[in-house]
Amino acid sequence: MFTGIIEHVGTVTTITHGSRESTLVVDLGPLQAGTQLGDSIATDGICLTVAKLDGSHAEFHASGETRAKTTLGAWSAGKTVNLERALAFGDRLGGHLVSGHIDGIGRLVERRKEGDSERFTFVCPDGDSVKTVEKGSITIDGISLTSWDCRGARFSVAVVPHTLAHTTLGTSRTGALINLEQDVISRWVERLLPGR
Repeated sequence: MFTGIIEHVGTVTTITHGSRESTLVVDLGPLQAGTQLGDSIATDGICLTVAKLDGSHAEFHASGETRAKTTLGAWSAGKTVNLERALAFGDRLGGHLVSGHIDGIGRLVERRKEGDSERFTFVCPDGDSVKTVEKGSITIDGISLTSWDCRGARFSVAVVPHTLAHTTLGTSRTGALINLEQDVISRWVERLLPGR
């Protein structure tokens, strides 16, 4: 589990897309301290397992299913990614409970200044894979944010200056594709209470 509070913005140094899986190496920077083989690291919101370590560089493998349900299939060397190590018992939960299991790919359709912050408006993918509610939690490329102005497949989030400066959202452009994970609790409520 994760919290959606980004610890570091890393860089994909190499990536190879095979017929069945992708192999990528990410520079973890300061997150290398204490990272071990088998650890889970949310990479732009995708829960990936450390398969190899070489200094600050970690190697990950992503299945065909992961490529199909996330933006990872379009990644190339040099891409910056939001990184968060798995939550440990006793840690503060500053965001919300995040599984790292992406529900769908959304798109940034508008970005505009509102005071010192910015309003980002996204559109969810077709179908019912991602649902948002007013003042609900949503994970965008691994970042815990609060959804509002939810209208059909569209919703907005307010992004404060700290988040703009310390995540990849600061450099996101209109049209960018993003990984979306709806709130874990709402996913289970929806599953247990169909049609309500």
